[in-house]
Amino acid sequence: MNNSRPIDVLEKARGKKVIVRLKNGSDITGALQAFDLHLNIWLEGAEESRNGTSTKLGSVLVRGDTIILISPE
Repeated sequence: MNNSRPIDVLEKARGKKVIVRLKNGSDITGALQAFDLHLNIWLEGAEESRNGTSTKLGSVLVRGDTIILISPE
């Protein structure tokens, strides 16, 4: 049985590509650089996908209260 906490999963994903789904329906993918206890997420090389279109964002900070889920790729 795996006893890791969700925050431990994020720690293991640091430096790796993650998918972040937002409340507004968009997905942002990028390399997870850092996060805090409020789940504010810093991504490098980020790209937003929404309604079938994709936009390159570069470096972004996503507020934790806008996030529905975070998934390592």
